[in-house]
Amino acid sequence: MSNTTNQFASISDFDDKAAELAAARQHLHAHPELSFQEYETAEYVAGRLERWGYDVTRNVGGLGVVGRLRQGSDGRSIAIRADMDALPITEATGLPYASRVSGTMHACGHDGHTAMLLGAAEYLARTRHFNGTVNLIFQPAEEAGKGSGAQAMIADGLFERFPCDAIFGLHNHPGAPVGSFLMRAGPLMAASDTVTIKITGRGGHASRPHLTVDPIVTAANIVMTLQTVISRNINPTETAVITVGTIHGGTASNVIPEDAEITLSVRSFSAEVRDSLERRIRGIVTSVAQAHGATVEIDYERGYPVVTNSVPETAFATEVVAELVGQDKVSVCPLIPGSEDFSYFLEHKPGCFLRLGNGEDSAMLHNSKYDFNDGNLTVGAALWARLTERFLAI
Repeated sequence: MSNTTNQFASISDFDDKAAELAAARQHLHAHPELSFQEYETAEYVAGRLERWGYDVTRNVGGLGVVGRLRQGSDGRSIAIRADMDALPITEATGLPYASRVSGTMHACGHDGHTAMLLGAAEYLARTRHFNGTVNLIFQPAEEAGKGSGAQAMIADGLFERFPCDAIFGLHNHPGAPVGSFLMRAGPLMAASDTVTIKITGRGGHASRPHLTVDPIVTAANIVMTLQTVISRNINPTETAVITVGTIHGGTASNVIPEDAEITLSVRSFSAEVRDSLERRIRGIVTSVAQAHGATVEIDYERGYPVVTNSVPETAFATEVVAELVGQDKVSVCPLIPGSEDFSYFLEHKPGCFLRLGNGEDSAMLHNSKYDFNDGNLTVGAALWARLTERFLAI
């Protein structure tokens, strides 16, 4: 390891903080709060930041917390984000620090994300080995799906009130070794859209279908025709998903109902493909319904956009990660069809969203048996400290 590499934070610098970080993470795990209800979590974060000397702003975009720390005279600034909310899932881990809140648990690792950034916050305040401004963003409601915490914080003037030159964030990644990183420039995680299709026909007796307009048959044809969109309308080199999540209609076998409903989840990795999917879905649904004599209402709701990492910031973060853990623990991240509201931040600022391995045997995200791997706490804290020191190098 070179002298240059040794100048900045390393994982060993956090060895004596491992137990403290684990205690913080497990406290957060035991006291989960749902989106836009993170009152205790936000106060827990804000109190620690204030204790360490940060200029703390509460209630940004609702329950968001921003901790600012200035050092030296350089005008450069960095932002690092951690999410704080939990999910409406009943925990089944049986851990001694399992959720104490019925029906709510940290099934996505936001407790770990928050604890890692707090670990870096304490280190940076103590060592102050940087020249510029650090903005630590603790965000509510990443799991909201729409009207999320990122949107709310941006609408509340996040980047005007706390300017930054670049923003960084991460998510843990079950299935990859603990302490390893997955990096990707450009599109990383998918845009996510939800479509609700209400089909109205003409109900009647099952024995006289010729006197009806059957919405069940119409719905079935819509479902099957939608299967051609990806294979016949989207460039084979692009990635997209259309999933029919629900189909509802009818109450009895001898009754042709008046209406039926279908819901879709639509995923894409570029604005062009996203627009194309919407055009084709609308066209197919409308034309198939018309062919059957039915009418349709289409509610096409656009959710989180694509997480698109900027190339220079991703190259920089990859270099820092390789210095921290070794090149052998860094790999190219495959495209991830899940979505993330960090995408909204990246629409306003250049930056990079990383993935940190949570263990090859880790339960999957949003699973009742999931648990964040505490072995990552010193790794993540060291990453954010080192990234800050390198970005704001003296």
